[in-house]
Amino acid sequence: MSVAEGFFVDWDGNARSTLDPGGGYLCETDPVARYVAVTTKTGTLVHEATFYKSMADIEKAGIRALLVPGAHPWGKREDGF
Repeated sequence: MSVAEGFFVDWDGNARSTLDPGGGYLCETDPVARYVAVTTKTGTLVHEATFYKSMADIEKAGIRALLVPGAHPWGKREDGF
């Protein structure tokens, strides 16, 4: 897998860029399979998601998600993050 420019929805329902997922995470993408693997820098898988080429594609899928920058935290304090 490689990194392709696109978007995915995180576990809080936010849209994130595959190039800047935030949280110290990295993305590996397979645009053909429409798959995103979000991993730690050591390779531990922390989240799997659908790959979207654009925010318009997310909207076409019927998903309402706010695009957040990489600086936006993953999870909530009450969830242990």
